[in-house]
Amino acid sequence: MSRKTFARILLYALMIAIAVIMATPFVYMLSIAFKTPSEMIAYPPKFFPEGLYLDNFRQVWAKSNLSHYFLNTVIVSVVKTVLVVMVAALAAYPFAKLEFPFRDALFMLVLATLMIPYQVTLIPLFVLVKKIPLTGGNNIFGVGGTGLLNTLWALIIPGFVSPVGIFLLRQFISTLPDELFDAARIDGCSEFVIFSKMVLPLIKPALTALSIMTFQGAWNDFVWPLLVTQRPSVWTLQVALSQLQTQFSGSEWTQLMAGTVISVIPLLTVFMFGQRYFVEGVAFTGIK
Repeated sequence: MSRKTFARILLYALMIAIAVIMATPFVYMLSIAFKTPSEMIAYPPKFFPEGLYLDNFRQVWAKSNLSHYFLNTVIVSVVKTVLVVMVAALAAYPFAKLEFPFRDALFMLVLATLMIPYQVTLIPLFVLVKKIPLTGGNNIFGVGGTGLLNTLWALIIPGFVSPVGIFLLRQFISTLPDELFDAARIDGCSEFVIFSKMVLPLIKPALTALSIMTFQGAWNDFVWPLLVTQRPSVWTLQVALSQLQTQFSGSEWTQLMAGTVISVIPLLTVFMFGQRYFVEGVAFTGIK
């Protein structure tokens, strides 16, 4: 056996081992979701269930009002994804292909925001959301009410500008040839026409990659929704599942895992349909 073949076998073995380690928690979650209550508390424990016990899914969906929380999460994730992609694309095109004063300095300022930890911004964002004027009982000075707290807008507005998204799309647009845009300008096309008819179709892989990342982040977000939503009517799925932990114990962990499986299904669906564009968008971003 040659050294090259041995190195390849070793690499494949390492990759398989890492894949097994990463997949084990997910497989165990599925296993618990399909177990009966008696199987859950059985000793010695079994990794796989004896059959597919679907009552866990029916019970958690019916008695925990997951359909309402599921709808809230879909609304927040979809609207936030659309806003993030739209704003990022509109900002990335000028940074990549237009000349204006302080362009590079402004882009560096955008990138500098990536160095600010998310936890540091939680309190300022909470205060801003609470003191937005003329909302939630606030007067024109932002005093007297709750602002956007306990609304779905509090989950959408603070994060609709994504520095990561701007950087991702800017790097992708930079790979497009300048001659293409110069020819369009000579033909009399406006910058809006160039952006909408040429840039957007050409950067579809990057747009898809950003959409998947944004949707995943919005769907899985827990800390911010927990801070700004105290009413169950505006809870997202992740907050609702965390509250189920205080209600379910013992054998009812099977229902909690069933709810978790339900929350994962949309993410898997989105990634399966956009996987090709996601890989292509990440692979070609930054290549000139």
